[in-house]
Amino acid sequence: MTAVETRSITLVGAGTMGRGIAQVGAQTGFRVRLTDVDRAALDAAMVRIREGLSRAVERGKLDAAGRDAALASLAAEPDLAAAAAGADLVIEAVPERLDLKREILGKVAASAPGALLASNTSSLSIADIAAGLPDPSRVVGMHFFNPVPAMKLCEVVHHAGSAPDAVAQARAVAEQMGKTAIVVRDAPGFASSRLGIALGIEIGYTPAAPLG
Repeated sequence: MTAVETRSITLVGAGTMGRGIAQVGAQTGFRVRLTDVDRAALDAAMVRIREGLSRAVERGKLDAAGRDAALASLAAEPDLAAAAAGADLVIEAVPERLDLKREILGKVAASAPGALLASNTSSLSIADIAAGLPDPSRVVGMHFFNPVPAMKLCEVVHHAGSAPDAVAQARAVAEQMGKTAIVVRDAPGFASSRLGIALGIEIGYTPAAPLG
């Protein structure tokens, strides 16, 4: 794929992770559209984002002008095809079901043929998610951590077929969002969960669930 400057990001899934990534994206200069099949969840997410931005102002982490600019660049769009159309990057943050993630990204690929496609999965193989999509080379992982506005790490996960330009684009987006981006290969648990397990073994404790 040809490297592009990312201006517009679509978030699919208005849960905790989707709305967190949407908020950070809007705060850091991207045009963001948030979409979800559940209109009530989408509306609730927009309220939570506004509250999060207002708290950031109260804590001195954002000024009022920054809050207003972020809100102006953020939109809710219940229709997936409309939300994805024209996006430079689409990040899915839907439940951890391989079939669902494949279905979502397949629909997105048809609506946004030039977009980079990313999954926020913390446990599924990026190669498995990419399999069967029209162009697996433009599929990567972007594993953010909860709560997204506070956590600095983002794992950019590449599978064997990911294009170098796709990886570079994802990393640049994460860095513009103020994250520390680390590029890791597609493997169970990526880097963070494997590190957590290694540290747990070192101190005699193994985490019950992956980090993130």
